[in-house]
Amino acid sequence: MKFLDAILGRSQPKRPDLDQLFGLPQAALTLQAAADFRPTGVGSVCYRAAEGGAFATTQADIQELLDADEGPKVERVSDDYGFTWLVIRHDPEDSSGLVTDLHAVNSSLEAAGFGPFLLCSLVTFVNGDGRRLALVYLYKRGAFYPFAPLSGERRDNALELQTRGMVANDLKIEQDLSRWFPVWGAPGL
Repeated sequence: MKFLDAILGRSQPKRPDLDQLFGLPQAALTLQAAADFRPTGVGSVCYRAAEGGAFATTQADIQELLDADEGPKVERVSDDYGFTWLVIRHDPEDSSGLVTDLHAVNSSLEAAGFGPFLLCSLVTFVNGDGRRLALVYLYKRGAFYPFAPLSGERRDNALELQTRGMVANDLKIEQDLSRWFPVWGAPGL
Protein backbone atom coordinates (compact mmCIF):
# COMPACT_ATOMS: atom_id res chain seq x y z
CA MET A 1 0.00 0.00 0.00
CA LYS A 2 2.93 2.38 0.61
CA PHE A 3 3.89 2.14 -3.05
CA LEU A 4 0.37 3.02 -4.20
CA ASP A 5 0.20 5.86 -1.67
CA ALA A 6 3.49 7.25 -3.02
CA ILE A 7 2.25 7.15 -6.61
CA LEU A 8 -1.05 8.82 -5.71
CA GLY A 9 0.64 11.44 -3.54
CA ARG A 10 -0.99 10.37 -0.30
CA SER A 11 0.90 10.42 2.94
CA GLN A 12 0.27 9.02 6.38
CA PRO A 13 -0.05 11.54 9.20
CA LYS A 14 2.83 11.66 11.67
CA ARG A 15 2.27 9.64 14.81
CA PRO A 16 2.37 11.85 17.87
CA ASP A 17 5.43 11.38 20.04
CA LEU A 18 4.21 12.15 23.55
CA ASP A 19 7.70 11.59 24.91
CA GLN A 20 8.54 15.00 23.38
CA LEU A 21 6.73 16.46 26.41
CA PHE A 22 9.60 15.33 28.63
CA GLY A 23 11.83 17.99 27.01
CA LEU A 24 9.78 20.72 28.70
CA PRO A 25 11.67 20.79 32.04
CA GLN A 26 14.95 21.46 30.18
CA ALA A 27 13.24 24.09 28.02
CA ALA A 28 11.94 25.71 31.23
CA LEU A 29 15.50 25.97 32.55
CA THR A 30 16.65 27.44 29.24
CA LEU A 31 13.88 30.05 29.24
CA GLN A 32 14.65 31.00 32.82
CA ALA A 33 18.37 31.40 32.16
CA ALA A 34 18.10 33.12 28.78
CA ALA A 35 15.03 35.35 29.17
CA ASP A 36 13.93 35.26 32.83
CA PHE A 37 10.68 33.45 31.96
CA ARG A 38 9.76 31.21 34.87
CA PRO A 39 7.20 28.38 34.91
CA THR A 40 3.87 29.29 36.50
CA GLY A 41 3.19 25.66 37.44
CA VAL A 42 0.10 25.63 35.23
CA GLY A 43 -0.34 23.30 32.29
CA SER A 44 -3.36 22.13 30.36
CA VAL A 45 -4.52 19.64 27.78
CA CYS A 46 -7.04 20.73 25.17
CA TYR A 47 -9.37 18.32 23.40
CA ARG A 48 -12.76 18.14 21.79
CA ALA A 49 -15.08 16.17 24.05
CA ALA A 50 -16.70 13.19 22.37
CA GLU A 51 -20.27 12.08 22.86
CA GLY A 52 -21.06 8.91 24.74
CA GLY A 53 -20.52 7.09 27.96
CA ALA A 54 -17.10 5.67 27.10
CA PHE A 55 -15.58 9.12 26.71
CA ALA A 56 -17.29 10.47 29.85
CA THR A 57 -15.98 7.50 31.83
CA THR A 58 -12.45 7.94 30.47
CA GLN A 59 -12.51 11.67 31.25
CA ALA A 60 -13.75 11.02 34.79
CA ASP A 61 -11.12 8.32 35.33
CA ILE A 62 -8.33 10.66 34.23
CA GLN A 63 -9.57 13.43 36.50
CA GLU A 64 -9.90 11.02 39.44
CA LEU A 65 -6.39 9.67 38.85
CA LEU A 66 -4.85 13.16 38.83
CA ASP A 67 -6.91 14.27 41.84
CA ALA A 68 -5.71 11.25 43.88
CA ASP A 69 -2.59 13.01 45.15
CA GLU A 70 -2.67 15.77 47.74
CA GLY A 71 -2.10 18.56 45.23
CA PRO A 72 -4.68 20.94 43.79
CA LYS A 73 -7.65 19.40 42.02
CA VAL A 74 -7.66 19.19 38.25
CA GLU A 75 -10.03 21.76 36.78
CA ARG A 76 -12.14 21.09 33.68
CA VAL A 77 -12.92 24.22 31.64
CA SER A 78 -14.86 24.65 28.40
CA ASP A 79 -13.87 27.49 26.11
CA ASP A 80 -15.83 29.62 23.65
CA TYR A 81 -14.71 27.45 20.74
CA GLY A 82 -16.22 24.22 22.06
CA PHE A 83 -13.00 22.68 23.36
CA THR A 84 -12.45 21.24 26.82
CA TRP A 85 -9.31 21.98 28.82
CA LEU A 86 -8.04 19.91 31.74
CA VAL A 87 -6.03 22.39 33.79
CA ILE A 88 -3.31 21.00 36.05
CA ARG A 89 -1.58 23.08 38.72
CA HIS A 90 1.74 22.20 40.33
CA ASP A 91 4.42 23.92 42.33
CA PRO A 92 6.21 26.13 39.76
CA GLU A 93 9.49 24.47 40.77
CA ASP A 94 8.08 21.02 39.82
CA SER A 95 8.10 21.16 36.02
CA SER A 96 8.79 17.42 35.86
CA GLY A 97 5.66 16.60 37.88
CA LEU A 98 3.54 18.86 35.71
CA VAL A 99 4.89 17.25 32.54
CA THR A 100 4.25 13.77 33.95
CA ASP A 101 0.61 14.69 34.57
CA LEU A 102 0.23 16.22 31.09
CA HIS A 103 1.72 13.07 29.58
CA ALA A 104 -0.67 10.91 31.63
CA VAL A 105 -3.72 12.80 30.35
CA ASN A 106 -2.61 12.63 26.72
CA SER A 107 -1.58 8.98 26.84
CA SER A 108 -4.76 7.95 28.71
CA LEU A 109 -6.99 9.58 26.09
CA GLU A 110 -4.87 8.08 23.32
CA ALA A 111 -4.92 4.59 24.86
CA ALA A 112 -8.72 4.74 25.19
CA GLY A 113 -9.00 5.46 21.47
CA PHE A 114 -9.65 9.19 21.79
CA GLY A 115 -6.31 10.40 20.38
CA PRO A 116 -8.01 12.03 17.36
CA PHE A 117 -9.87 14.33 19.77
CA LEU A 118 -6.64 15.74 21.28
CA LEU A 119 -5.67 19.20 20.07
CA CYS A 120 -2.76 20.50 22.14
CA SER A 121 -1.09 20.74 25.52
CA LEU A 122 0.52 23.85 26.91
CA VAL A 123 2.72 24.97 29.75
CA THR A 124 2.74 28.63 30.79
CA PHE A 125 5.57 30.95 31.83
CA VAL A 126 5.78 34.50 33.15
CA ASN A 127 8.64 36.99 33.46
CA GLY A 128 9.31 39.66 36.07
CA ASP A 129 7.25 42.22 34.11
CA GLY A 130 4.20 39.96 34.10
CA ARG A 131 4.53 39.04 30.40
CA ARG A 132 3.02 35.65 29.61
CA LEU A 133 4.37 32.96 27.32
CA ALA A 134 3.26 29.41 26.57
CA LEU A 135 4.98 26.48 24.97
CA VAL A 136 2.28 24.67 23.02
CA TYR A 137 2.56 21.01 21.99
CA LEU A 138 0.51 20.18 18.90
CA TYR A 139 -0.63 16.60 19.40
CA LYS A 140 -1.16 15.78 15.71
CA ARG A 141 2.14 17.35 14.64
CA GLY A 142 4.29 16.04 17.49
CA ALA A 143 6.02 19.41 17.82
CA PHE A 144 6.03 22.59 19.91
CA TYR A 145 5.66 26.28 19.19
CA PRO A 146 5.76 29.35 21.45
CA PHE A 147 2.71 31.56 21.92
CA ALA A 148 3.14 35.05 23.41
CA PRO A 149 -0.22 36.82 23.80
CA LEU A 150 -0.62 40.55 24.17
CA SER A 151 -3.74 42.46 25.18
CA GLY A 152 -6.52 42.76 22.63
CA GLU A 153 -5.91 39.35 21.05
CA ARG A 154 -2.57 40.38 19.60
CA ARG A 155 0.65 38.38 19.62
CA ASP A 156 4.25 39.28 20.29
CA ASN A 157 5.72 37.65 17.17
CA ALA A 158 9.25 38.83 17.96
CA LEU A 159 9.17 37.09 21.37
CA GLU A 160 7.76 33.94 19.77
CA LEU A 161 10.61 33.81 17.26
CA GLN A 162 13.21 34.55 19.95
CA THR A 163 11.73 31.78 22.10
CA ARG A 164 11.90 29.37 19.18
CA GLY A 165 15.63 30.06 18.95
CA MET A 166 16.15 29.66 22.68
CA VAL A 167 14.45 26.27 23.03
CA ALA A 168 15.29 24.74 19.64
CA ASN A 169 17.90 22.46 21.22
CA ASP A 170 15.47 21.31 23.93
CA LEU A 171 12.25 20.70 21.98
CA LYS A 172 11.14 19.64 18.53
CA ILE A 173 9.82 22.90 17.06
CA GLU A 174 7.01 23.08 14.50
CA GLN A 175 8.70 24.45 11.38
CA ASP A 176 5.51 25.55 9.61
CA LEU A 177 4.74 28.96 11.14
CA SER A 178 1.19 28.82 9.76
CA ARG A 179 0.56 26.04 12.31
CA TRP A 180 1.46 28.33 15.22
CA PHE A 181 -2.19 28.86 16.09
CA PRO A 182 -3.19 31.39 18.73
CA VAL A 183 -4.78 29.81 21.79
CA TRP A 184 -6.75 32.84 22.93
CA GLY A 185 -8.31 32.42 26.34
CA ALA A 186 -6.40 29.25 27.18
CA PRO A 187 -6.73 28.58 30.92
CA GLY A 188 -3.69 29.67 32.87
CA LEU A 189 -2.42 31.95 30.13
